[in-house]
Amino acid sequence: MNTTHYLIAGASHAGLEAVHRIRLVDETSPITLVTRDAHAPYSPTILPYVVSGQSTPERVVLRKADYFTQHNVTLISDNELVAINENDRVASLKSGDQWQYEKLLLATGADPIIPPIPGLSETPFHVLRTMQHAIDLREHAGKAKRAVVLGAGLIGMHGAENLRHAGLDVTIVEMCDQVLPGYFDPRAASVIETAFNDNGIHMVMGSRVVKVESQDNGCRITLENGNSLEADLLLVATGVKPQLDYLKGTSIQVDQGVLVDRNMRTDAPNIWAAGDVAQAADFYGEDKVMMGILPDAVTQGAIAAMDMAEDHALAPYVGGVPINTYTFFGQQAISVGQCMADAQLEELTRTDDDNQRYLKILLKDNRLHGISSINEEMDAGIMWQLILRKIDLTPVKDAFIARPLETGRALMSSTWR
Repeated sequence: MNTTHYLIAGASHAGLEAVHRIRLVDETSPITLVTRDAHAPYSPTILPYVVSGQSTPERVVLRKADYFTQHNVTLISDNELVAINENDRVASLKSGDQWQYEKLLLATGADPIIPPIPGLSETPFHVLRTMQHAIDLREHAGKAKRAVVLGAGLIGMHGAENLRHAGLDVTIVEMCDQVLPGYFDPRAASVIETAFNDNGIHMVMGSRVVKVESQDNGCRITLENGNSLEADLLLVATGVKPQLDYLKGTSIQVDQGVLVDRNMRTDAPNIWAAGDVAQAADFYGEDKVMMGILPDAVTQGAIAAMDMAEDHALAPYVGGVPINTYTFFGQQAISVGQCMADAQLEELTRTDDDNQRYLKILLKDNRLHGISSINEEMDAGIMWQLILRKIDLTPVKDAFIARPLETGRALMSSTWR
């Protein structure tokens, strides 16, 4: 039986941040980090650039081997958690190895959702979630001419743009009426869609795929309206969800993800969860939500680790606030906090169609609840902090509306602790 003090399942942002935070207060207790990936730890956000050839697997490593040696961390790659015996504190891995732990962090991330489209399972297709996925997709893209991307979320949009950069004719099929519906309102989405059209990507919006048929060197995609598309490369990017099979037989409570409290604790003793697998408090309400964004994974990983290591500086999780910075064809969009107004929010918008610029600010009681922009000078991190800290904008409201970046920077410099 292998033994370790801290067992961390998952080596992306949440897991790596947990290692860092533990070592700040506990320099000696053994840490074991398990990852199903055969590659050195990397950020999933760079995978589209590996597809286009703008980057390579060797250039995007987050931690090299010597980091783990220096910090007394046992890194187990190309393996994964498959079962937990919570009573005996034993974790079983796919290899058959078992590890007895004192404290366990679940940071296993999420897997692509494969929609139940007739014929899809019999048709060769790609997903984009791991480094090997990106390498395989790049290799196929070098031989392909026409690509179809199912889904206009961040993964699909990034994938489509980078397939276009790789020289392919690209079509995006999305069953919603707009791109990125979880991040931008229809007006902002239209600016992004225009940029994609202008760069040669065909956008098929509000269309549902009803059948996929394998053909020689490709496939045919049939839409609900009867139209069809042919491609020699198919990328499925219709969302992700946590893979939680390893929790079977445990008492750990699950909804969409692993339910955790504000210290990232599950309801099972000595087990925490963070990142894409965790369902945690919502900043705006009482429900627990899935966030699935990099900054939040880092925050949750830090909080879990500080609780595991009994760090007295621990501050409980205040709740998830979405934050996304999205660069497309040389333009930039950000979305922080709520993106859609409701009856309780004051909505302020500014549009400059000639320069493809857009700004929307959502306030409640003169406190920022959400901000989204395209091609405006903006610092998403500062806007995130203004929301999290519930800064009262009353004294500077007009200045903030006119110049959110400069005003936000001034506010944070005066209130930062």
